[in-house]
Amino acid sequence: HRWLLINRRRLAMEQARARREAAAARGDAGDESIIVDVEDQGVNVAEVREQSMRLLRSFVFLCGVVGCWLIWDDVVPALGILSGIPIWPNSAWSLGDLLLAIVVFAATTVAARNVPGLLELTILRRLPFDPAARYAWTTVSRYLIVALGVLLGAQALNIAWNDVQWLVAALGVGLGFGLQEIFANLISGLIVLFERPVRVGDIVTLGDTTGVVSRIRIRSTTIMDWDRKEYVVPNKDFITGRVLNWTLTDSVNRIVLNVGVAYGSDMKRCCELIHEILKAHAEVLEDPSPLVTFEGFGDSTLNIVVRCYLASFENRLKVIHELNCQINDRYAKEGIEIAFPQRDLHLRSIPPELARPAATLPGGRGAAAVTADASSWSEGDEE
Repeated sequence: HRWLLINRRRLAMEQARARREAAAARGDAGDESIIVDVEDQGVNVAEVREQSMRLLRSFVFLCGVVGCWLIWDDVVPALGILSGIPIWPNSAWSLGDLLLAIVVFAATTVAARNVPGLLELTILRRLPFDPAARYAWTTVSRYLIVALGVLLGAQALNIAWNDVQWLVAALGVGLGFGLQEIFANLISGLIVLFERPVRVGDIVTLGDTTGVVSRIRIRSTTIMDWDRKEYVVPNKDFITGRVLNWTLTDSVNRIVLNVGVAYGSDMKRCCELIHEILKAHAEVLEDPSPLVTFEGFGDSTLNIVVRCYLASFENRLKVIHELNCQINDRYAKEGIEIAFPQRDLHLRSIPPELARPAATLPGGRGAAAVTADASSWSEGDEE
């Protein structure tokens, strides 16, 4: 118990240190992140503590029950009579077999719920595995415990393979036709866990859905998008379909900004200013290097496209906001106009009612004013 307590405290200190380092790297611990919280990326210390205590109590209780049984079995003959009581007439199963199977299944349930957390705490964290690999191994260990418990329970009930092979064959044929999609998802889930085309914490795009893989189960995988909506996706889609994994190799990602300046602007100076802003920003990577290009002539703008790379998705929206603000402020300081849509109005002729005397015009405006207005509208624009 003391050894588990020391490990839990060490784990809590490591997580606290990692959080402080991450906050220092961001420069502001209160910055909003676009990364969605994912399940099992780190070890929940409180959860591991509860799992350890439940497992320890269950182990002590089970050892006590088995020990009492072995000690008193020869002393109290009544305990052995359970093996001679059939569950129903002509049944091969006795009441003792049933009680033993119940104990086995109960122990399997406790172990499947609690052993993975203990395994993470005692073994996996000492191995050179990333969080996604540790998650895969703890999940597989849970499935192995359940499979082992089923085999031990069947053995406790004296169920031999020869007794059930015909039933397994019939179920295999029936399930193969009726539940083939479910079995395909089960096998695909194992492939996802071992091959790891997607991992817990990865940012993926599947169809029209983009989000973070928050959990991987044997039949399906959950993706949480930026609106915190959860999509349950069958594992088969990750194996047989096309999936865009933004963070499979690393988390480096590119942002693209479109800037439009007015006609007549000094494009060389415009691009130089953006380069200076990108070079001064702490979140923009130098390798791959940022790129600023003048890419075309719009209806009202000269189009500049800015491409730069970030180390992670964590501050992506924040960086886009800061770069846009800095470009706008720097251009305003340099007297460079950010273009906006403009339309030229060409008048071929002046309507007769606009040239009427002032007395006949609504509002009492004079003819000179009307003439001036009309001439200003049509000056240089008449076709």
